[in-house]
Amino acid sequence: MSDSPPSHLVDLRKVVATASVLVVVGGLAAGIVWMTPRAAAREVAAACASLESSADNPSLGQIPRPAPDFTVQSHDGRTVKLSDYRGKVVLVNFWASWCNVCKAEKPSLAAATEELTGPGFAVITLASDRSWDDIKKALPKGAPFQVFLDPPPDDDANIGSIAASWGIKAVPESFVIDKQGRIRMYLINKRDWDAPVTQTCLQALIDE
Repeated sequence: MSDSPPSHLVDLRKVVATASVLVVVGGLAAGIVWMTPRAAAREVAAACASLESSADNPSLGQIPRPAPDFTVQSHDGRTVKLSDYRGKVVLVNFWASWCNVCKAEKPSLAAATEELTGPGFAVITLASDRSWDDIKKALPKGAPFQVFLDPPPDDDANIGSIAASWGIKAVPESFVIDKQGRIRMYLINKRDWDAPVTQTCLQALIDE
């Protein structure tokens, strides 16, 4: 006489065991899915915080705020407005050919431009210089980002007219503007634009 349980009871136990495993696995998967958006949000918040955006600008006031429009001309004579970029995240970088810190920042800015530029992102730079010749000397091989001349208002000034109207006292300084035309970040001094945390923050704004 055998001590083994009837075959139909064995099958039932297998079904119950399998169902229990599926419930546990399903619960873990649901937990992972539930946690992932929160973890991603924390990562983005930490990445953006690491850029140390200033909350106040001497001319524009509290950040975030709507970005003032401006009009510039490219080297080939095209007239461009900041508002032309509405619908994109725009990184506006103020610099000058005579600024060594600015020139040190340009390789990472070029790398970020090549990495992120597309339908949702653009980089424009305004140089506080008096002529295009100065800019060409600073960028002998050109640049992947757009460059515009922002000459100082007079011989006694070093900062371009538009830069000064944006509260800039020294270069480099940068602004990150969202798709709705609002300044979201005001960044004093240079940044490593190609750093993973910087890319994470910018990509999150692009994805909004």
